[in-house]
Amino acid sequence: MSSGIDNKKKNSSSNKNDIEKNENENVVNKKKVAGSGGSFLTKYFLIILFVFASLSMILNNRYAHSVHKEPSVIGSVLKDFRTSSSNKNKIRTIKEIKTDQQQQHKIANLSCEKYGGPSNEEAEEMVYWEDIPSDSLHMSPFHLEHPDNNNNNEVQSITQFLTFESDHGGFNNIRMAFETVLAMSFATGRTLVLPPHQGMYLIDKSGDTQRNKFSYNHFFHMESISAEHIGLNIISMTEFLEQCLEGKVIDPNNDSKPIHPPNMRTDWDGAPQNEMRELKMWLREFSGENLSHWDPDNCLAAFPKSNTETDAKELEALPDQILQSEGGFPHYEEYIGKPNPVDASPIERLKEMNAERKRLCVYTPEIQNKQWIHFPVGVKTPDGDESRLLVHFYAFLFFQDWKQDLWMKRFVRDHVRYIDELQCAAARIVSSLRKRVLDRTDGKSNDFDTIHIRRGDFQYKETRVDGSQIVEQLKKVLDDGTTLFIATDERDKSFFKAIIDQYADVVFVDDFKTELEGVNTNYYGMIDQLVASRGKAFFGCWFSTFTGYINRLRGYHTDDHKLPGYEEGIIPSYYYAMPDRFDHMRKFFPIKKQFYAREFPASWRLIDMSLDEEQSANKYK
Repeated sequence: MSSGIDNKKKNSSSNKNDIEKNENENVVNKKKVAGSGGSFLTKYFLIILFVFASLSMILNNRYAHSVHKEPSVIGSVLKDFRTSSSNKNKIRTIKEIKTDQQQQHKIANLSCEKYGGPSNEEAEEMVYWEDIPSDSLHMSPFHLEHPDNNNNNEVQSITQFLTFESDHGGFNNIRMAFETVLAMSFATGRTLVLPPHQGMYLIDKSGDTQRNKFSYNHFFHMESISAEHIGLNIISMTEFLEQCLEGKVIDPNNDSKPIHPPNMRTDWDGAPQNEMRELKMWLREFSGENLSHWDPDNCLAAFPKSNTETDAKELEALPDQILQSEGGFPHYEEYIGKPNPVDASPIERLKEMNAERKRLCVYTPEIQNKQWIHFPVGVKTPDGDESRLLVHFYAFLFFQDWKQDLWMKRFVRDHVRYIDELQCAAARIVSSLRKRVLDRTDGKSNDFDTIHIRRGDFQYKETRVDGSQIVEQLKKVLDDGTTLFIATDERDKSFFKAIIDQYADVVFVDDFKTELEGVNTNYYGMIDQLVASRGKAFFGCWFSTFTGYINRLRGYHTDDHKLPGYEEGIIPSYYYAMPDRFDHMRKFFPIKKQFYAREFPASWRLIDMSLDEEQSANKYK
């Protein structure tokens, strides 16, 4: 690749000389024409020059647009990076090649043609993620191949890994924990190892033609996420265990001895739980660092801005500095409606997001040097709790560098999103809903409202309210004539009688069978979330991670379109249960326990501010 680039530079230099030569000749010719009174020829020449310049601009714009729309172009270049023998030069080269593209900051696209529609224009409504090529060049300062760490400028022979156990709860608890370990993998510069395919709680509807055992690949674009980022690599458990067989993973207790998989087995996909226990115990025993003590209820996972001991010690000292200052850690109520600037100092950002956690779990040089770290589930922590990452990634990971913090939030927004098949199915329903409203209102409106009503196995008594109580809350915001889309796990439609009687038009996901033809029914919950995120107003259920994710999606859309209140992360959402929480999404709240009860503005508020000055100004002007 480097020789091609050298030729490119030579050609560029040659072209430059030719251009200069031509320009000089043009000047001489123009003087001759002017001297002989040839004004007609001068005008003719200028017209040709103008046409040529216009065509050049059009072609350049089309080229840049095609690179933005085709992730494989970026992916192939960045994948080459991992096999390069000169990483510093490679990064410089990529930055040089993409200088023009990095200046652009545009909305990504969603094409639904191969999924049965809708049109690109209708699908565009679902798009909240952005296409920021410069973000794909991000690399953790702890990555072994980061230029500042790789003095020999060569690919490292050792790979560092992060393994984890999936959460045992419902899908949205699993998603939360997965986002956290994915962010952790990127923050540490480690290769993420995905667990084997397995059944998931409440996502197990079987059938003759549909899948009921899943991996993360079935919900998120895992291959694209890995391919499009220099600093991230994702592999399957089978690939990891095969590397163990090849002697590439070393026993932390014996540097000269490689680790072998349990019973030399590498394929655990679909294994029953009694067999999976063997793999789980093996992961816990042989990982170099078992991070069960990184408990999100009691500490923040803290990342220094570099891999130096100086930055690590400076970061570790922050809690004591706050405790020794006048007033100590502020109460979270001091920040309600008064968020810090997103680029505030580390100590001010820690004060706002500490959520009664007085210590940091710092990614120290000692942990950085471990080849393999592991996050278990259900292991006793030093604080007496059971280890579990039931926390939003942005409520657990704390970065000394505010730009790394916002970069991670953009990474999750732009790349850790539901697969296109689900986005397109939701887009078909949203399009159908808008047409339905247009017909009902004689073209006066296409707005609809949404609500998520959690029933099923939900264990919180204070949120189990009847239909008439829900109506009393809805009436505070919604007009009786609205079209209301209900996302719910309640199969008994008689429960909704009071709501159906109150509002002119009430619909559910199963009213859109045509739009959902051929879609795995195990995906209906995710499609519910996507549709609900597009309501003009939304009501949800406190304590529900399903509701929480809808609100985060609404936050992304609000920040993207700069809707009223976006500067503070305010969104048009409400809660139908627990009256004292009714309008908590209508003002800024800092992160606080219980983390899973809701999503917080910190995840979407002004997260593009760390882009260069021109890009940030274009977004938030």
